[in-house]
Amino acid sequence: MNDFDVYLYDGSFNNLLNTIEILIKEKIKPIKIVSEECLENDLFSNIKKKTLSIDNYFAKYLKNISNDFFKIVYDVYLSDNQNKELIMYYFILNGLKYGSKVIYLRKLKCVNEALNISSYVRRESHKLKGFVRFRKLETNFFLAFISPTNNVIGYLSNHFKKRLSNESWMIYDLKRDLLSIYTKNKFMIIKVKDLEKNNFKFSSDELEFANLWNIFYKTIAIKQRTNKRCQMNFMPKKYWPYMIEMRDLVEKSY
Repeated sequence: MNDFDVYLYDGSFNNLLNTIEILIKEKIKPIKIVSEECLENDLFSNIKKKTLSIDNYFAKYLKNISNDFFKIVYDVYLSDNQNKELIMYYFILNGLKYGSKVIYLRKLKCVNEALNISSYVRRESHKLKGFVRFRKLETNFFLAFISPTNNVIGYLSNHFKKRLSNESWMIYDLKRDLLSIYTKNKFMIIKVKDLEKNNFKFSSDELEFANLWNIFYKTIAIKQRTNKRCQMNFMPKKYWPYMIEMRDLVEKSY
């Protein structure tokens, strides 16, 4: 193996697991694993792609180590961490060595990193459950825009599948161009291109309800107890552009 070998995968979770499986079996310790979408041309690197199996056997095998272990692996994959593939590689490598107890071995760098990333992904997903704002379209679908740090659209879709089971809705991740569409008790997440926020037309009663919600939000606020710094701790500013009640503050900041 050359010190500058870069191993490619197609960006999917199962393809990454298969890549890691082959690297472990061949006793290759990669310098870098990167998705095709994120690949940057590097004149000093040898780009390699392993021949992979098409089954999900390795994913099932990792689940057998423990559900908690597998959930952490998946959380790391969903994260925005630039080194997530290598962290997954070494976390899985140690998982195969130590079994389910690996998640308690915080002294191992890869374990500590994986647990911290997993916690961060889960926290963001939990916060967004309260910050997502659905708005009614002319088509009677409800639509919410998000732009999270991590790829948590799947977690959010599972949450709202239970909370809004009788409605038809969409969640659009603007950062990744991912659109989750829910109808008839199931949802699917698709990759979209050239889809602008302005392409969606809100219903007339939605505009009225949005205005009423803004009035209600401002009316119940106690001016003397306003604490912007505390507010931003509980409601990070990066979520404000997609929250109806924070729209005026966002517009004033530009």
